[in-house]
Amino acid sequence: MALWMLMSCVLSLLVFQVCCSAEHQHNEAGQDPKTLYLWRNQGKGIKRVKRDWIIPPIRVSENSRYVPENLVQIKSDKIFSGVVIYKLEGPGVDQEPKDLFEIDDKTGIIRSKKPLDRERYSSFTLKAFALSPSGERLENPTTIEIVVLDQNDNKPAFTLKEFFGSVPEFSLPGTSVMSVTATDADDPMTENAALSFSIVGQESIPPNAVNKTMFGINYQTGTIYTKDVGLDREVVKKFKLKLEVADMGGEGLRGEAVAIITISDINNHAPQFHQALYSIRAQENVFNVEIGRVSVTDRDEPGTGNWEAKYSILSDSNKNFAIQTDPVSNEGILTVMKPLDYEVKREHKLILAVENINPLSSKTQNQPLSSATVMVTVENQNEAPYFKENPIRIEVPENEKPGKLLKSNIASDPDHSELRFEISKDPEGWLEIKRETGDIFLRGPFNMKSPHVKNNIYSAVIKVTDAGGVSASATVNIILEETNDFPPQLVPLSSSLCSGDNRASPGVLLTAVDEDRHPHAAPFIFYIADPLSLNWTVFDFNDTHAVLRPTVELEAGEYQVPMLVKDSGSPSQRTLTQVNVTVCLCDSYGDCRSESGAFLGSRVGISFIALIIIIACSSLLLVLLLLAVALNACGRRHHIKKGSGLLVAESEDDVRDNILNYDEQGGGEEDENAFNIDLLWNPHDAPHNPWSFYPGSGIPRGKEPLRKDAPHNLPSPTYPRRPPADPTAIEDYINEGLEAADNDPNVPPYDTALIYDYEGEGSVAGSLSSIVSGSSDGDQDYDYLNDWGPRFQKLANMFDPR
Repeated sequence: MALWMLMSCVLSLLVFQVCCSAEHQHNEAGQDPKTLYLWRNQGKGIKRVKRDWIIPPIRVSENSRYVPENLVQIKSDKIFSGVVIYKLEGPGVDQEPKDLFEIDDKTGIIRSKKPLDRERYSSFTLKAFALSPSGERLENPTTIEIVVLDQNDNKPAFTLKEFFGSVPEFSLPGTSVMSVTATDADDPMTENAALSFSIVGQESIPPNAVNKTMFGINYQTGTIYTKDVGLDREVVKKFKLKLEVADMGGEGLRGEAVAIITISDINNHAPQFHQALYSIRAQENVFNVEIGRVSVTDRDEPGTGNWEAKYSILSDSNKNFAIQTDPVSNEGILTVMKPLDYEVKREHKLILAVENINPLSSKTQNQPLSSATVMVTVENQNEAPYFKENPIRIEVPENEKPGKLLKSNIASDPDHSELRFEISKDPEGWLEIKRETGDIFLRGPFNMKSPHVKNNIYSAVIKVTDAGGVSASATVNIILEETNDFPPQLVPLSSSLCSGDNRASPGVLLTAVDEDRHPHAAPFIFYIADPLSLNWTVFDFNDTHAVLRPTVELEAGEYQVPMLVKDSGSPSQRTLTQVNVTVCLCDSYGDCRSESGAFLGSRVGISFIALIIIIACSSLLLVLLLLAVALNACGRRHHIKKGSGLLVAESEDDVRDNILNYDEQGGGEEDENAFNIDLLWNPHDAPHNPWSFYPGSGIPRGKEPLRKDAPHNLPSPTYPRRPPADPTAIEDYINEGLEAADNDPNVPPYDTALIYDYEGEGSVAGSLSSIVSGSSDGDQDYDYLNDWGPRFQKLANMFDPR
């Protein structure tokens, strides 16, 4: 392909134009828009050309006022053989930004339609096509590069309106302070964007504090630096610089900004005390309180480490005082750390020194630390008495006897005044204190079960008051030490085992309980008290349980095994107890059965028919016995004489048993000594004395309990044993028995009335229940009821309605 370009404005080229021999008629209005771009899809019909021309970029100046402007003309050598239609596409034509360029489809002239902006689009790449009227591509597409030339149409601008920086006071010339920056939208490869910085104005704060130029700026980099000496923060606080930037190397367009530079403080001033001597008063025994303040001056910037003071005390070996800095006022706060004693030392001399938190600058001459003297005068106070220990700790056994001195010398008074002691809290009333000396005594026995004893500690509060009325209190913690007060008890005291091979049975599980606490309780030791009880053995199950088991096969019956259980106390306590074991026949569940059930269930026994016969015979004998008793009672009713009454009998034989019933009710609630028994035997001797025991009591025979309040082995008076024949002498009979009981020293207690259930002698009635049985009412004479008074009158009328 051969492309011929005409560059009327940019290049001077010799263009050979060949005129077409014939004119081709072409009607553009009749072209179909769809066929204009059919060549884009026809790649196979394109023929190779012999050569291509490389077209240099077309340069167009931005912001041109001459629009539309012809930029270039292209032609195809196919114009010699027919009509050629030119087309153009790419950014600025049919792509965004659209409508910036166009091409004349007949002449091939490319024009700009609008002014161009290089800051938005610096170049465009377009493609030109040569097509036949039918849309067939006649040539390969040609690339056309359009470059937009820059103009200085943008002013440079600082990146900030105000720049802030700081520089230490007394900085040397040439010290870098800060850098400022600016931008220019023009082409950075041209002079249009070549920037130059400058300082066009300087203002000090406060105004006119400094008149010479203190800062300079690097015109290329924008770095601001110190230019002269004499930056003193105490003289000038800030500088305000007016900055300017220009393009074209400082000759073009310009922009402005402000730089504010703060002069920062250095520690070039040491703090100084306002005065050399201070006088302060302090209360005796008052500490952790402020007693006074000292102040200093410092010309450095307030609120910084160059200004903040740090105080120290140079002459306080006992560390009685401390000093701290008030962060707001920078004053030194003097504090008493330990109680001061007027009686020991009445005045304290303190040497104070002060310096800054930050060290002094090397630019400052060495200065000695400022110092001051503080005289602290102690004011006397009535000091409160104090306890030598609080709480007061007392360890004592729980079984300590009353009257024991528990603690002495418990308090003191700094002023050596007279003290008075009292107990302000003692819930159980166990303590007593001497009012003058403060000695604490035990008033009553301790009780570990008290609700006020927690974790073996009983607490009380005592109070001491001096002569001036100043008082103090202290807690008394009494630690009760456990003692072995109670012997262990064994449960259960009775149990049962199945007969047969009872050696394979689990045995009787015994449990020991003790009211004492550790270490005076478990582990317990179990053993059999009688060494001759070879049929039984006992072994420990754990610390509190043991198992009692027979060593041989035992027959059914009752067995008493003397057991001894001992605790782990020091000294230990032990208890001798009899365990009753019933060996019985058991059912399939291991429970004891009744004797009849066991007998029926046994293989060796009588038959069921024989058993029925035995039961029938027993029933017959019982009926005959009841019948004989009834006939005997009916015969005796006929011996009652008429006129003697129901309550009078003439028979000399008393067929009833003469039973004396003693319902001993005791001497009332106050008689506690009558039954206060004391065992006259020593249980500790049990392992060596295999005594016989009363069943179920655990008490050896021959060691019965005796009364403590009664004389022993005295003869008892004679009691009346035969009731009188005359019923009227019953009252005398009862009085004689009562008098004999009152004078008997061997029966408890003395004031117990002996009640005799006596129904008379020879009564034909037998009992009161026989009043309505036997003979009829007509055989009786009830006239004597009229002699018993008005209360029996109605009863007499019922039996004698006459």
